[in-house]
Amino acid sequence: MSLSSILSADAIASAIKDCQAPDSFCPKKFFQLCGLTKKSPQDVKKVFGLLDNDGNGFIEEDELKGFLQMLSPGARALTDKEVKDFLNAADDDSDGRIGADEFQAMVMS
Repeated sequence: MSLSSILSADAIASAIKDCQAPDSFCPKKFFQLCGLTKKSPQDVKKVFGLLDNDGNGFIEEDELKGFLQMLSPGARALTDKEVKDFLNAADDDSDGRIGADEFQAMVMS
C-alpha cells in the first residue's frame, strides 16, 4: 500500500509546498492541507503504518526526520526543531515516540 491510495498526489504536493522553508512545518496544518483530517480513522491508521518504517508500532524521531521525504522523494528533511514540535504535538504520554492512537488523535483533532 502507498500513500497515493489514501491521499491525492496533488494534495500531498500542495502540503509539502506549504512547508518548504525550514522550521515552517506544522503537523496539524500539514494534515489538513493534504486531506488526511477528512479521511476515516482506518485510513489514518494505514498512514501511521506507512510512517512506522521499522514496524515497531511507534513513530520515533528518526522516522519523523524523513517524514516529508517519505511522502515526496525530493522534499527536504524536517529540522530538529520541527521533529521536536511534531513529537510534542502528538506524544501524549511523553515517552518520546508517537503511538497509533496518539497519531490518530493529533490528526483528527
